[in-house]
Amino acid sequence: MLSERQLQIVERARTEGKVLVDQLAALYEVSVQTIRKDLNELCDERLLSRIHGGAVIGAGAENVGYDARRTIAAAEKTAIGRAAADLVPHRSSLFINIGTTTEAAAHALQRHAGLMVITNNLNVASALRANPQMEVIIAGGVIRHTDGGIVGEAAIDFITQFKVDFAIIGVSAIDPDGSLLDFDYREVRVAQAIIANARHVILVSDSSKFERTAPVRIAHLDQIDTFVTDRCPSPEIRQLCTDKGVRLVETA
Repeated sequence: MLSERQLQIVERARTEGKVLVDQLAALYEVSVQTIRKDLNELCDERLLSRIHGGAVIGAGAENVGYDARRTIAAAEKTAIGRAAADLVPHRSSLFINIGTTTEAAAHALQRHAGLMVITNNLNVASALRANPQMEVIIAGGVIRHTDGGIVGEAAIDFITQFKVDFAIIGVSAIDPDGSLLDFDYREVRVAQAIIANARHVILVSDSSKFERTAPVRIAHLDQIDTFVTDRCPSPEIRQLCTDKGVRLVETA
């Protein structure tokens, strides 16, 4: 788990573009060696990338670790999860895919009654299994050790057997042109099957996803019905939501 100082360093890097060792040492009144150790650990988690004298927000072909992602924007994800859950009526059927924000939505759905939930996310299944008024169905396939996601052709074939009322999906990055992006091609294929077999698709994503990039396209924003986020700082995305009839829900 990340320390409070490390979480603050990541948020500072996100808002300021970069962090410098000497400035952080002075700010937190610790040694430069302590700050270098913090930065090295954050880089190991792929949250930051080192530059001369400091670090910047990490970007590349791999996502950050699942446990580390849980700690980033945790309060925002909780609020987003509650808002998404409020959109789902009792006695509905829905898909929920892999992600820390979709997991937050699952926790918010725990008191719903009569839901049928189909998921390729073991964390979601674990969060919902205790509710006796809920039917939880897990897709078959290969379990991804990094996050408990179930991916592969078997998962896709399983999902295509259903046509559900709602889907709650997460993404790793949102491009200004409206592209929804992820890191793992296998997970993208599953997410595409989920979108194709849901009547109403809810995208859940905190605002940090506007600042990230990922190499694999899941879908476009115009394939989404409702977008729930803490805030939307992108005028391009706001305009796309207006033009394409996507309902934008901001929790902040």
